[in-house]
Amino acid sequence: MAGPDFDAQIKQLQATMHTIEQVLDLDAMRAEIADLGEQVAAPDLWDDQDNATRVTGRLSALQGEVDRVSELAQRIEDLEIMVELSRDEGDAASLAEAETELARIQKTVEALEVRTLLSGEYDVREALITIRSGAGGVDAADFAEMLLRMYMRWAEQHSYPVEVFDTSYAEEAGLKSATFAIHAPYAYGTLSVEAGTHRLVRISPFDNQGRRQTSFAAVEVVPLLEQTDDIEIPDEEIRVDVYRSSGPGGQSVNTTDSAVRLTHIPTGTVVSCQNEKSQLQNKASAMIILKAKLLAMKKAEEAAQMKELKGDVQASWGDQMRNYVLNPYQVVKDLRTGYEVGNPSAVFDGDLDGFLEAGIRWRRGAEKAAAAG
Repeated sequence: MAGPDFDAQIKQLQATMHTIEQVLDLDAMRAEIADLGEQVAAPDLWDDQDNATRVTGRLSALQGEVDRVSELAQRIEDLEIMVELSRDEGDAASLAEAETELARIQKTVEALEVRTLLSGEYDVREALITIRSGAGGVDAADFAEMLLRMYMRWAEQHSYPVEVFDTSYAEEAGLKSATFAIHAPYAYGTLSVEAGTHRLVRISPFDNQGRRQTSFAAVEVVPLLEQTDDIEIPDEEIRVDVYRSSGPGGQSVNTTDSAVRLTHIPTGTVVSCQNEKSQLQNKASAMIILKAKLLAMKKAEEAAQMKELKGDVQASWGDQMRNYVLNPYQVVKDLRTGYEVGNPSAVFDGDLDGFLEAGIRWRRGAEKAAAAG
């Protein structure tokens, strides 16, 4: 059987990489890295710990992105040299190895190419994610916690920093809700396709009769604000409540009323934060979350796209976007794209890239169809 046309395929990979580098604007990334590097070198950086954490996290994420593209371009160059030497020496074993490497590189480039489809106004932003348990009682709360771990494992695998703002524990097990940020370029554009209702079917570990249980959780994804965003909230529009932080089982995290809940009275939007040590820190973090959600609402209303940006999800029957089935068979299937995986354990352990890529391509196709129609 004839081997691959290395010359044509390597040339195609190089052309694709050139397009990717232009779309991602590596020069702008490198300029921002240089600026952030100067901020990190400043002796007073850690005087403001929150800002220092954001700056160092952003620097790490950007450097990771640039390194990922540069290393991939180098792999293509190395492959070209490997093929040339193998041909000159008539080394069939090395050519077979080159064929394997070619397939691996093509898969990696294809995944990176998906990034170029993220051209929305906020796609480049970091992501703020809220998970809420829905219908299904204690199983739904447990499912919400499984989803939180899934996204955190995904971020960990990509070396993306995660900042947890709030975790509200359910009484028996799991979570009522959780809010966290993933600090990485394009995190919003990538993860926004996760917004919607997720459905779990399994034998309930909380049912002593071992019956099958269906439960739901809602995932909301909004872009994290930047300092240039113009969102001003008059003090009289916000109600501030303080309460005692608590952990699993109702145990007190500390003995002061440091947790903060903010209610935006005109819209009824409620956010809370209890993961910082002081009430002042929690209030500042809660304000970041509130402003991000209000910005998403404002822009969505202006564009009449609330469902697209935030997702009006109820976490119940009829509006689920992905099924996680553990019994009577095992499969995770996205109902919009048709993409499915027969290994739910791997998905819950953060193996989400296939779903994210399929979702981004599906959304781009839907946008093109809408524009054409």
